[in-house]
Amino acid sequence: MAVQLFLIAPGMNEALREARFDDAGPVETRAEPLCIGPRARVVCSPSGRCRATAAVFGLERYEEVPALAGCAMGRWRGRRLDEVAAAEPEAVAAWLGDPGATPHGGESLRQVRARVAEWMDVLAANDPGARVWAVVEPDAIRAAIAHALGAPEEVFWRLDVRPASRVSLTGRAGRWNLQLDTQVA
Repeated sequence: MAVQLFLIAPGMNEALREARFDDAGPVETRAEPLCIGPRARVVCSPSGRCRATAAVFGLERYEEVPALAGCAMGRWRGRRLDEVAAAEPEAVAAWLGDPGATPHGGESLRQVRARVAEWMDVLAANDPGARVWAVVEPDAIRAAIAHALGAPEEVFWRLDVRPASRVSLTGRAGRWNLQLDTQVA
């Protein structure tokens, strides 16, 4: 049986609006509680905005999963992208162009993808048939999609993740699929 994995991006907040390397603060998103079913497992990135988003969707009981955290931004944490780009243009260019770069002293996008991929593959191998709802940082969603599709690392920045959006993946040991949910009437 395949695992169903529903990834929910955090709601809009001031840090996202300002393109600031920060994952804390309240979210502005308002939504109806999700009907996830009694057997569903709920997990959450260990960030403030993901915890706040989980509460907005009525997902108050969840397991925090460090593997689903956003990219550790090192000395850039709390700063806006435009500030960092003005002060360190070569470093930002390296970070945006090389998935293995860590000019901020934190974590590379390659490392983010590896830890998210490992979590997904363990989930598929150990919990077949599970329905898992995960409120996670956009970085983790990008990494999950790239892993599911077997896409090259360079695709990371080409995946737009909107606030409070959902991505559905199905997987079994060794294989994941992206499920497109939107229907046009």
